[in-house]
Parts: sequence; structure tokens; C-alpha cells
Amino acid sequence: MVNNRITIGGQNYKFADTFDSVITVPDCFVMPANKIGTGNGEAKLYMSSKESMRGFFGAEGFVADCFLVKQDLLDYLQTLRNEYIKPSYNYRGKDKFPTLWAERVKLVDSLPDIISFKVADQAQIGGPRGYVNSDDDGYKLIRQLSLPLVTYISVMQVFGTDGKVRYYWKLFVDFEALGDRTPLVFKYGKRDLREPLPVAASAHETEATRETRARVGQQKYREKLLEECPYCPITMVNDDRLLIASHIKPWAVSDDKERVDPKNGFMLSPLYDKLFDQGFITFGNDKKMQVSHWLSPRNCERLNLKDGFYVQRLPLDEKRLVYLEYHQKFVFKG
Repeated sequence: MVNNRITIGGQNYKFADTFDSVITVPDCFVMPANKIGTGNGEAKLYMSSKESMRGFFGAEGFVADCFLVKQDLLDYLQTLRNEYIKPSYNYRGKDKFPTLWAERVKLVDSLPDIISFKVADQAQIGGPRGYVNSDDDGYKLIRQLSLPLVTYISVMQVFGTDGKVRYYWKLFVDFEALGDRTPLVFKYGKRDLREPLPVAASAHETEATRETRARVGQQKYREKLLEECPYCPITMVNDDRLLIASHIKPWAVSDDKERVDPKNGFMLSPLYDKLFDQGFITFGNDKKMQVSHWLSPRNCERLNLKDGFYVQRLPLDEKRLVYLEYHQKFVFKG
């Protein structure tokens, strides 16, 4: 991006703002096959408070021009492929999920590069909560593709070359929500850490023993990573009590080997770990930090984040670059 110019789906826009509220996709919003609970669901989508929503989209009764990008949707489906093959939640249509995944990829692939739709303020609904709704196909596509609880939506305000404001919607996978469905869960430092059991584990092994084995495996991962990266390369903090072993390719979508491979990690200070973990920052092969536009300009200023900042001490080698490519494509909110 140069001078707030940004290319989205092959088209040029001027970046204006990012909606501060992240929209978690609830079970009631998605189509029946994707549901975890009962009921038929509803098309309206909760955005945030009415005050915040209208401050971003327009005055009461607004109708906003919105769009999705086909490649974003294909990337979203690719990231969730394992969830379709081996569902971690009890989705209503999980028995057909592998087939559904292929059908949805085919459907999205047949669409234009830019998928336009409108959303309207549901001003008739009382109370402080702000909702939108739409009868457009693009909006229905969001309901059809989104898996509840593990999906959230971010919205960006941009101006087209015609000077008109539009709203860019993008679906993201919540990797932590996917990981939370794993049977073995432990608290170690800032977040849950998990380690798969060896195939040879005894059938009579107790839960406590399994937890101990998993904790030891995760600790070894951390120790090996500390040997290579004894400090946060951004802040240079070297007190290991203040460092977190961040996975580059998220734990939830890594295989057993990748989960304990120290090359699949950086040691980061808690703030940068969270930003990296959530995809608000990534690193280029040139060691320069990339800051996502899905983090609002106000929060970037508060955090003193600078796009293009050169992280000289970032430990990159051929193996880490392979993991970093995954982060750049599927985790980073680019």
C-alpha cells in the first residue's frame, strides 16, 4: 500500500478504516448443514452496538455496498479443509462434510473475482444491538460457507476509483477455537498448549499420565526453540519467563511432527505473540514486519506498529521460511 492505496481482488481502492468490532459467526446465522445446535436459524447478523455500527456504515436506515473476494473464500475453504474431513464439532451435516467441501470449492471457483452485495440496517429491531440483513446472493454465500464458532468476519471501509465508499468483507478462521476442541488441553503460560499422544501409548494409561507426557513434549519444544531463539527478536527481551513459544503454522492445523518442530516457531514477547498468533502481523522473507489493515489505524497507533519495520534478529532459515509461507498466506490478515 502506498498513500493509503490498496489492491483488493485485482482492483484499486483507497483504504479508509477498519471496523473495530470483530464479528464472530454464531450458530444461529449459518445454513442448516453447518449448524451445531438445533433450530432453523436467522438471516440477520449482529454487528455491534447500533452507535458503533452506524458510525462506520452510515446513519440509521443505511444500505451499504459490500463485496467479497473469490480468492479470499477459496483460501478460507482451503484452511478449513481438515475440519471438513475430520470435523471437531458435531455439525448437523458432518457426515456429508467431505463432499460439501468439494462442492463449495467448486461453487466459489465458478464465481466472479469480486462478489457484490448490499446489507441494510435492521432499524426496526429495538434495543442497543445493531443488526444487518440482506436478500443478496453474496450475503447468503457467507451464511452457506461459514462454520460457526471457528469463523469470524472483519469489514474494511474503502473508496473505489469512482470515489464511492464500499465495504470489504472477509472470512477468517479462528485457529484457537479449532485447537480448543482437542481432547488434551493444558495451561502453560499464556494459553493452552497441547501435545498428541504417541501411538504406542498404553490403553491403561491414566488421564494424569497422558497429561504429564503431553506437558513434557511441549516443554521440550519450548526448550529447543529457546536454544535457537533465546530472546524476542523484536523487543530483545531475553527473560524466558516473559517469552512465549509461538507456532508459525498454527497448532490446530499442524500435523504431529510440525507441532513439536522448533523450526515451526519464534520466541516472542506476549504482545507480539498475540499479534502474530491472530494474524495481525507477519514477516516477509526479507525480515520486514508486515502489519495488517484489518487492525484499525487507531490501534496501530496505540501499539506503535510500523509496517516495513526491519527485524534484524528474526531467525529465518530454509525450514522456517516454509512454515512462514503458510502464515503469510493463511494466517496473516493481508
